[in-house]
Amino acid sequence: PPANVGRAPGPPDGGWGWGVVFGAFISIGFAYAFPKGVAIFFKEIQDFFGTSYSEIAWVSSIMLATTYGAGPISSILVNRYGSRPVVIFGGLLCGIGMVSAAFCTSILQLYICVGFITGFGLALNLQPSVIIIGKYFLKRRPIANGLAMAGSPVMLCTLAPLNQFLFDNFGWRGSFLILGAILLNCCVAGALFRPIRAATASVKTQVTEEGKDALKEEVTGDAMEMSSPTNVPVENKMEEEAEKDCCEKINQYLDFSLFKHRGFLIYLIGNVLMFLGFFAPIVFLAPYAKHIGIDEYSAAFLLSILAIVDMIARPTTGIVANSKWVRPRIQYFFSFAIAFNGTCHLLCPLASGYTGLVVYSIFFGLAFGMVCAMLFETLMDLVGAARFTSAVGLVTIAECCTILLGPPIGGTLIDTFGDYKYMFIKCGAVMVLAGTFLFIMNYYNYRMLAKEQKERKAKEEDPKSVRTENEGRNNWNKETAQDGPELEPLREEREGLKKEVNGT
Repeated sequence: PPANVGRAPGPPDGGWGWGVVFGAFISIGFAYAFPKGVAIFFKEIQDFFGTSYSEIAWVSSIMLATTYGAGPISSILVNRYGSRPVVIFGGLLCGIGMVSAAFCTSILQLYICVGFITGFGLALNLQPSVIIIGKYFLKRRPIANGLAMAGSPVMLCTLAPLNQFLFDNFGWRGSFLILGAILLNCCVAGALFRPIRAATASVKTQVTEEGKDALKEEVTGDAMEMSSPTNVPVENKMEEEAEKDCCEKINQYLDFSLFKHRGFLIYLIGNVLMFLGFFAPIVFLAPYAKHIGIDEYSAAFLLSILAIVDMIARPTTGIVANSKWVRPRIQYFFSFAIAFNGTCHLLCPLASGYTGLVVYSIFFGLAFGMVCAMLFETLMDLVGAARFTSAVGLVTIAECCTILLGPPIGGTLIDTFGDYKYMFIKCGAVMVLAGTFLFIMNYYNYRMLAKEQKERKAKEEDPKSVRTENEGRNNWNKETAQDGPELEPLREEREGLKKEVNGT
C-alpha cells in the first residue's frame, strides 16, 4: 500500500465541509421538525377516528422513540457503509411511510406507517448527519453543529403553515401523500455526504481482507496436517477465537466501555430525565391554542414563531459555546439551558390569551434552540470524536423510552383533568430537575478531573525510578554495614558497580 495509507487525514474545517453542513441542515431539519409539524393534523385525525388525546399522541411518540431508539442500528450501518448510502435509504423509507399512511383506515395503521416506518427513516437521517460533521470539523465544530441544528426550526417554521394549507386544500390523506414526496429530498441531502476517508478505508479494507484470507489458509493447512487427537484443542481454540472476534466486532460498532466513563453516565442520566418533558409541549402547543378558541392558522403560527426564534438561537448558541469563556465549561451552559427550558413551561399556565402564548413561544423557542444546539456538542466534548459514533447510538437507545412516554403521559393528564396546564407543569418540573442534576454532577465531574490531573502531574514530577533508586541506595548501605572484613574485595567491587549505576 502507499506510504500515506493508515494516516487519518485531519478535519478540513471548511471547504466541502460547508456542503456537508447544508446536507445535514436538511436531514436534521426533517428528523427533528417533522414529528412536531405532523401535530397540526392531530385534532382532525382525532375527530376522524374518534380517539382520545393520549391515543393520538402515540403517533408522535412512536415516531420520536423510533428515531432515537434506532440510533444504534443507524450507527452500525454508518460504520459499515458510510453516511451517504444510509441517509439516502432513510429518505426512501420516509417517503414510503408517509405515502402508505395516506391509505390507513385505523389509528393502529398510523402507528405503523407514520410511527415506525417514517420514524426509522428519520433515524437513518439524524445519526449520520451528526456523525459526519464531527469528521469534517474540529475547531469550528460548535459553529457547524449550530448551523446544522438550525435546520430543525427552519423546517418547522415552513412545515407548520404548509401543513395547515395542505390540510385545508387536500385533507389529511392528500397532505400525507405530498409530505411523502417532500421527504424524498433527504435522498438529495444524503448525496452531499462525500466520504472524507474513502480511499484510505478501501485500501485498508483490502489489506485486512488479504491478511484474513492468508491466516485462514494457514490455520486450515495446519489443521489438515494434524492428527485426530490433536484436532480437539485446535477446534476449541478456533471457537474461542471466533467468539472473541464476534465480541470485538460488536464492541467496534458500539463501545460498551463508555458505561465506565463518568462524564458519559452523568450526561446519559440527565438527558434521559430531560426527554420526559422535552417534546410534549411542542406536540400539544397547537392543539392547546385551538382548545382555548384560537383559529387554526393563528395556532399554527405559534409554531412558526417558536421556529423563527429557534432558528436564530441555534447558530448564536454555537458561536457563544465556541468562545474561550464558555467552551472549557460548556457542560454548565448546557445545564442552564435545560433548566431555563423547564422554567418556561412552568410559567406557561400564567399566559392568558393569544398574546401570552406568543410571549411563551418566543422564550420557549430561545430555550429549545439553546438545548438542541449543544445536545451533541456536549456529548462529543465528554467522550471525544473517536468514540462519538458509539456514544450517540447508546444515548439514543436509552433516551427512546422517555421520549416514547413523554407525550402520552401529557395526553393522559389532559384527558384526566381536562386542562392543559398540568401537562406544562409536569414537563417544566422534570426539566428543571434534570438541569439541576446535570449542573451539580458536572461540578463534581470537573472537580474529580482536576484532582486526577493534579495527581498525574505529581507522579510525573516524582517518578517511580527516583524512589526505587533511593530505596536501593538505602538497602545497599545496610548490607555494606553488615558485611565483615572478609568480604572487603566484594565490597570494593560493589562500590565500583554503584558508581557506574549512579553515573548512568
